[in-house]
Amino acid sequence: MERDTADGGGQRLDRRTYLAAVGASAAGLSGCLVRGEDSRGLEGRIVVDGSNTLLPHGAAVAEEFQWRNNRVRVPVRGSGTGAGFQRFCAGDTDVQNASRAILDDEVALCGSNGIDYVELEAALDGIAIWVHPENHWCDTLTVDELNRLWRSGSDVETWGDLRAEWADEPFGDEEIDLYGRDSASGTFDYFTQAINGEYGNIRSDYSASADTNVIVRGVRGNRHALGFGGAGYFYENEEELQLVAVDDDNGGVVPTRDTIESGEYTPLSRPMYVYLAVPELRRPEFRAYAEFFFEEIDEDADREDVDPGETLTWTQWAARKVGFYAVPDATVEESRERLQAAIESVESNESPTASGEGDR
Repeated sequence: MERDTADGGGQRLDRRTYLAAVGASAAGLSGCLVRGEDSRGLEGRIVVDGSNTLLPHGAAVAEEFQWRNNRVRVPVRGSGTGAGFQRFCAGDTDVQNASRAILDDEVALCGSNGIDYVELEAALDGIAIWVHPENHWCDTLTVDELNRLWRSGSDVETWGDLRAEWADEPFGDEEIDLYGRDSASGTFDYFTQAINGEYGNIRSDYSASADTNVIVRGVRGNRHALGFGGAGYFYENEEELQLVAVDDDNGGVVPTRDTIESGEYTPLSRPMYVYLAVPELRRPEFRAYAEFFFEEIDEDADREDVDPGETLTWTQWAARKVGFYAVPDATVEESRERLQAAIESVESNESPTASGEGDR
């Protein structure tokens, strides 16, 4: 069946597009598709929740799967990584999108409720640091400077406190206004761990938000400001923000497709995950959905973000389509093998150990 892309084919579907597609309430894609095909006779409902950051990726995969299997409904929500794990570990959802790996207390919660899961890497992201465009002199920060700025108990108040020579720059002697994600966010967890060495270690006097677009607006409207968020949000607003390179003893690197997919952008490149409830793999529609992530894209896929001669799976394609970055082919193969092992365990009526626990 030829896909009609007149209403959006060939154009990059950024985070805003997908967030709009799933509605202001993040109610998801369930029931909004009126075209497509029933290619395999599958039907049912698959409930997805979790990371607000990863929501557009989940929505992109769900839309493509539903287009090919239009009797399957896949509502996708983005209540946050932490909130999503509470639902997933209670058995209320089938799929958990996560912008950081599952935590020990969440592993225990899943265990206490008898929820077996398999952890799969779905996409890569970079957490970007940005400032107001009038701040032309803060173009690089070291990891140590970011730590001194953001850690709990920080005594850094002005730009001059952060780097002495900046006190003589325009507004360099004025107080820095900080914007970042709130504590319910996986982005918050990853940033605090990577920069401050401990989940939740952060100064209390910053403007915290569950919505990265609020952080973007805060910084672009305040020349004294600095914020952090997913790199894709910067590139959607790059004319209104100034990107800051991160120097991890490498002279300073900015997040781009090349530096994130190669692992050069450290320590703020991160994998993002999909957790699947293993018992649900008994359902044909859920198994097909899980396998769809790691199948090669077909001729109907928009190839704007596919390099010549490159072969991508749907999870890699969706990552680039909505402003994330593709996991390496080797990681795709590892995830595919891990998923197949989970499927075989269900078929043999075995109860597998929650995949991924032994790897950390």
